[in-house]
Amino acid sequence: MSQCHVSSKTKYQRVSNAVSAGTTDVDSTAVDLTAAESVTFLVLLGALTSTNVTTAKLQESDDNSTFTDVTGGTASDTVDDDDNQILVLEYLRAKKRYVRVKLTRATANAVVDGIVAEIHGLRNSPPTNGATVHSVTQAVGY
Repeated sequence: MSQCHVSSKTKYQRVSNAVSAGTTDVDSTAVDLTAAESVTFLVLLGALTSTNVTTAKLQESDDNSTFTDVTGGTASDTVDDDDNQILVLEYLRAKKRYVRVKLTRATANAVVDGIVAEIHGLRNSPPTNGATVHSVTQAVGY
């Protein structure tokens, strides 16, 4: 039986801490994809006030300064009963070096519990996870 160890080719990084209820935009820290193939962002939502309009979209950049929206990289708008949900955005076959999430919170308060990046297809392994990762544990059961 062959074994695939995801964590040997995947790096984990917190790219946004929790943000209290509000309607301001939240830009995650950009992920540098120089040595990776793709990234998956997990946007962790908390309480959403009725009538909120919260949208997550991917943005890319060559210089980590000027970002543009990625075509097709927008998560569907949330609705009133979407408290404590996760929005998942994937950026495959990187065309630009840097990518981030722009979370737009409008109309009514939305809580962000954090944003986590899973950086996949690392060319160098094992990966060095960022300071925000306490540990990565592997268990095999068969």
